[in-house]
Amino acid sequence: MPLDPRSSILDPQSSAIFIDRDGTLNEDIGYVATIDQLILYPWAAEAVRLINSAGFKAIVITNQSGVARGMHTEETLKAIHSKMIEDLAEQGARIDAVYYCPHHPEIGDSAYRISCQCRKPQTGMLDAASREHNIELSRSFLVGDKATDIQLAHNAGTRAALVLTGYGRQTLAHRDRWPCAPAIVAENLLEAVKQILDSGLKQD
Repeated sequence: MPLDPRSSILDPQSSAIFIDRDGTLNEDIGYVATIDQLILYPWAAEAVRLINSAGFKAIVITNQSGVARGMHTEETLKAIHSKMIEDLAEQGARIDAVYYCPHHPEIGDSAYRISCQCRKPQTGMLDAASREHNIELSRSFLVGDKATDIQLAHNAGTRAALVLTGYGRQTLAHRDRWPCAPAIVAENLLEAVKQILDSGLKQD
């Protein structure tokens, strides 16, 4: 489900750097249930500014089953994302859109306890972003800290960058769970973005 902070003119065949939220953009505390619990990493704004400056869309892609688990409402989740966007904007960093999955296939209230197509590693969120922002997934990257992020990138036909924040080091230690190796392994989001841009990814 998208949360678009602003309207935009769609560029033909644009590319994106998709960013996982918890453990990649902000500290992973388990479940962020209130605005005050969302703590951006100190390098997050610089990383997003680099994405903006390079001409790519910066789009957050996140599983948020805390809604299904009854830990917070979808309205609270939207407020958390609005504050995240505002905090980054104050530092000159623009998030072009946020897509989230509030579902869980086995846990929670019946309204959200479903087997959906948007929960990672299913491709629903990337498919929606591709349609709504005219993004060519094969010319894009997804940055995250979990095996599900690598699996999502593989399923959607985009490239993956694994960061070692959040669950990243644990993910790195269990390569047997990867569908394929990520194109990039980096210490954090900022270093991942630098490597992505240095790799020759181009925006027409």
